Amino acid sequence: MIKKSTLLIAVLLTISTSYSSFAPKQGVKKNARVLVFYKTAGFYHTSIPAGIRALQTLCLNNNLEVDTTANSGIFTSADLKKYDAVIFLNTTGDILNNAEQREFENYIRSGKGFVGVHSATDTESSWPWYNKLVGAYFADHPEIQPATIHVTKESHPSTNFLPNVWQRRDEWYNFKDIYEGINVLAELDETSYTGGKNGKNHPIAWYHNFDGGRSFYTAGGHTDESYSEPLFLRHILGGIKYAIGQ
Repeated sequence: MIKKSTLLIAVLLTISTSYSSFAPKQGVKKNARVLVFYKTAGFYHTSIPAGIRALQTLCLNNNLEVDTTANSGIFTSADLKKYDAVIFLNTTGDILNNAEQREFENYIRSGKGFVGVHSATDTESSWPWYNKLVGAYFADHPEIQPATIHVTKESHPSTNFLPNVWQRRDEWYNFKDIYEGINVLAELDETSYTGGKNGKNHPIAWYHNFDGGRSFYTAGGHTDESYSEPLFLRHILGGIKYAIGQ
């Protein structure tokens, strides 16, 4: 004789098993995965640890898998194919050897993404392909100070939530070798601070499709405080989403 409690459990198990065959599968869809790369061969930004922590939290809170490394040995086809985008976080100097450069070029040509933050433009100054990928090279900068940013393209996921006039404090780069193929998202108002050298059209954030892949760059991110600013972090998140093709 089957006890009532045993019978009830059997019925519930049957219902549960039947329902599970029709219920949506959880975790089946592969999440996008990004790599935060922060190797330096020149100036080291003390905000890098704050940036790493902020990007880890930002990605995890937005259903993105994230790895971090300063080891350029990961720039192989086998390792890079795991990632939908690579984020250069305050990298400086010549950080990839010739073989690693070729692997990264192939990675972008395969349709993947790149995100550059702040001194990513002070990186690989003798690599013409990278100049076009990142969009410009760092020239110099004045002292850290507040400045006014004018958003010039409101439809991009990195800017569609920003005020048209955005006030923030950071280290403001002047640029050289600006690639003509970039799409400017925001410009600095050089009348709002001292030390600007790019004139009336001073890009400070941009994006473009390049060599089969996608590239986003923002010049903010020198200071520790940048990585606790909700608007700046959302700005980076929008750039990541663009870079991974969302």
